[in-house]
Amino acid sequence: MLIQAYRYKESIHPKVIMVLYGLHIYITLELLLVIVAAAVRTAAQLELEPQFDEPYLATSLQDFWGKRWNLMVSSILHATVYVPVRSIAARAIGRKWAPLPATIAAFFVSGLMHELIFYYAGRLRPTLEVTCFFLIHGVCLAAEIAVKRALNGKFRLPGVVTGPAVIGFLVVTGVWLFIPAFLRFEADAMAKREMAAYVEFAKEVVRVANVRFRSFNVVSAWETP
Repeated sequence: MLIQAYRYKESIHPKVIMVLYGLHIYITLELLLVIVAAAVRTAAQLELEPQFDEPYLATSLQDFWGKRWNLMVSSILHATVYVPVRSIAARAIGRKWAPLPATIAAFFVSGLMHELIFYYAGRLRPTLEVTCFFLIHGVCLAAEIAVKRALNGKFRLPGVVTGPAVIGFLVVTGVWLFIPAFLRFEADAMAKREMAAYVEFAKEVVRVANVRFRSFNVVSAWETP
C-alpha cells in the first residue's frame, strides 16, 4: 500500500510522503529481519533474537534507542564505541557523568555509518544531514540521562505524556533531517526492486523448506518397518 502511494506523490504533501517513507523504513526492516530469521531457522535450526521491540511504545529516547530500536546495532555500538569512550571520559569527568559523552560519541559514529550507507546506495555527495540527525538525538539522549540522574527518580512524567512526545520528536527530526536523504536518491524506486527481491527470497525459503520437509518424510517412510 505504501509503495502504491508513491505513485501519487506529486499530489501528496511532501511532509506526508516523508512520514510514509519513515513507516516504509520500519516495515521494510521488520520484514527483512523476519525473512532472515526464517532462513536461519530453516537452515541452521537457530532462533535469532528480535531486533525491534515495539518501538512505537517507547516512553523515552533512552527506551527507544536502547531497548526497542535495532537492538543488534545498539549492542555493537555499545561494545565498540560507548564502553571505550565511557572508560576514557571517566578519568576526566568521573563515572557519574562519563556516559554522557559516550552516548554522544556512539550516536556520532552511527550517523557516519548511515552517511556511508546512503552514499553507497545513491552515490550522492554526503550532506551530513543524517549525521546531524543522530547527533541531535545523541545530545538529547545525553540530556535526558543527565536530568534523570539529577532528579534521582524524584520526579517522572507518566508514559502517556512522554510516549507521544518521544514519537513526535522522532517524526519531526526524521522528516527534517533523516528522510530527505532517501528522497535524493529516489528510494521509492529502489524500494520496489527490493520488495520484489524480498518476495522472491521468501518464496525460495518456503520452497527449500518444503523440499527438506518432503525429503524428511521420505526418509522417515523408508526407515519405518
